[in-house]
Amino acid sequence: METSTTTPRSESADVIDADGFTPVRVKQVIRETSDAVSLVLDIPEPARGRFRYAAGQFITIRPSIAGIEHRRCYSMSSSPTVDPDLRITVKRDRDGLVSNWVNDTVNVGDELHVAPPEGRFVLTATDRDVVTFAGGSGITPVFSLVQSVLTAGTRRARLFYANRNLDSVIFRDALADLVDTHSARLEVHHHLDDLDGVVSPQHIADFIGNDSQAETDYYVCGPAPFMDTVERVLLDTGIPKQHVHLERFSVAAIPPSDPTDPVVTEEVTIELDRSTITAPYRAGNTLLQTARLAGLKAPSSCETGSCGTCMAQVVEGSARMLNNDALDDDEVAEGWVVTCQALPTSRRVRVVYE
Repeated sequence: METSTTTPRSESADVIDADGFTPVRVKQVIRETSDAVSLVLDIPEPARGRFRYAAGQFITIRPSIAGIEHRRCYSMSSSPTVDPDLRITVKRDRDGLVSNWVNDTVNVGDELHVAPPEGRFVLTATDRDVVTFAGGSGITPVFSLVQSVLTAGTRRARLFYANRNLDSVIFRDALADLVDTHSARLEVHHHLDDLDGVVSPQHIADFIGNDSQAETDYYVCGPAPFMDTVERVLLDTGIPKQHVHLERFSVAAIPPSDPTDPVVTEEVTIELDRSTITAPYRAGNTLLQTARLAGLKAPSSCETGSCGTCMAQVVEGSARMLNNDALDDDEVAEGWVVTCQALPTSRRVRVVYE
């Protein structure tokens, strides 16, 4: 593990731009694996209140690459009960513009524009034990959750962690240290594809074993196929849906419009920040994309249907969500949607952001 550090800043301005981003210096760069890096951020003292976070949450960074702004969400791998500084961990994605930029170019002292923590992938306010499943970089929020469980109570934790091979295991040494320190309360199972094959439903079922389902919360994060497998096994086993918590990193694909569908959306009316705009609808666009095309600065962050930042209420017409890991059934029944994942399904739709 390679580490670079810098001394903390003695002073910094409390600057927030119109989109809620604050300039933050990179305090430390830690090379976790050959394709993953952790950035420890030096949060300005006046902004620390806004950057308090719960284990499992994420921040949004806004880099400018080749003159074009991009927004990406990265979960904290630090724990608020353990670490004095906020840390994110970014794994290189072969086709990921920002993840490659972070791994290849970000250095100590560089400035990142960062929005405050968000997300609902957090520990429940119960005494239930925790079983976690992580695939690849999905360990990032899970590592934060596990550390917090072990240091802020007496609950037990179990971790099923899947990777391609041993060299790709992020936090390998840190996890081993946690097991040594909390051997009575923590179990870590490493699944390596090159030895064990791709994770199968049977692997997940074997790991769950005879867990007391009523006394356990389950947290899942990783690539979509991995998450789908884990979720299906958990629910088929009879685990209550409300005990299964998901954090997705990938954006759901928007399906092409169905030519046999007799309902064609013509226009969408959006109410946001005391403004009301009616715009023609472009087939295939989400409600969030429609708002942006209409010139509105609609709130958003993860754009995977996980954080709830972009939620709005459909008060006229209807919409369907491609993915929803943020809203509960009661909210959906009241017409709330995560607009980044919502496609209109009626001739006219009216959406209200609150």
